[in-house]
Amino acid sequence: MLTDIMAIVRETGKLIRNADISKAAIRQKTSKRDLCTACDIEVQTQLFDRLAKLLPEAQFIGEEQAIRPAVTNGWTFIIDPIDGTANFAHDYRYSCISVALVKDGSPVIGVVYNPYLDELFYAEKGCGAYLNGLPIHVSGLPLSDALVAFGTSPYDLEYKRDTFALAEKVFEKSQDIRRTGSAALDLCHVACGRLDGFFELILRPWDYAAGSVILTEAGGVITTMENTELSLVKDSSVCAATPSAHAELLEIYRHYNEG
Repeated sequence: MLTDIMAIVRETGKLIRNADISKAAIRQKTSKRDLCTACDIEVQTQLFDRLAKLLPEAQFIGEEQAIRPAVTNGWTFIIDPIDGTANFAHDYRYSCISVALVKDGSPVIGVVYNPYLDELFYAEKGCGAYLNGLPIHVSGLPLSDALVAFGTSPYDLEYKRDTFALAEKVFEKSQDIRRTGSAALDLCHVACGRLDGFFELILRPWDYAAGSVILTEAGGVITTMENTELSLVKDSSVCAATPSAHAELLEIYRHYNEG
């Protein structure tokens, strides 16, 4: 199953890599920061069609769906056809396809593909995490030595003040911080040691469903900012890091809320 999903995702990634941005048919959804392109729709449609043939009994949740089913019993694919659509629309080339396979409400397979670098991150629950066939693991660094990425929750501006206040506090305690525009890739980069932590105050399940499997299998820790389990049925804050840095990020968040 994992091998077949990987092949489908890698093949579909050509749509992103070969896209003509001048013909992307970019449109706004809820705001000027919430974008959808013709390529988003094309990638999602192809993934739905091909994955349905692989697992006909599965239901599908995709970012560009008008109506989304609930994650219940049985198999569910949770898909972000282009995580980092704003990056894609600007030809920034830091975007990915994210596909999670969920069984009875729990993610069991995660596949994240960066078509620009041909980097395929993947994991199956209990089997470790890999990048292009090689095993990956989190760095193990504490926050003081960490490079930490964060998301700005651009679709939910009520979080902007808290986001940037927390980013300043994390910057003071870490080696440096980054804002990249793709949560799914950031989670994978924590998993392989390029980053050591990531946080965002609100994300959708398709942003983190696949990356959560990869990060956990790589030895990382991922929870909400309140240190509870991530939800696949509603939006959630995310704190993901090496075990040491994760505890320190949560402590910064707790002190900030108490302050």
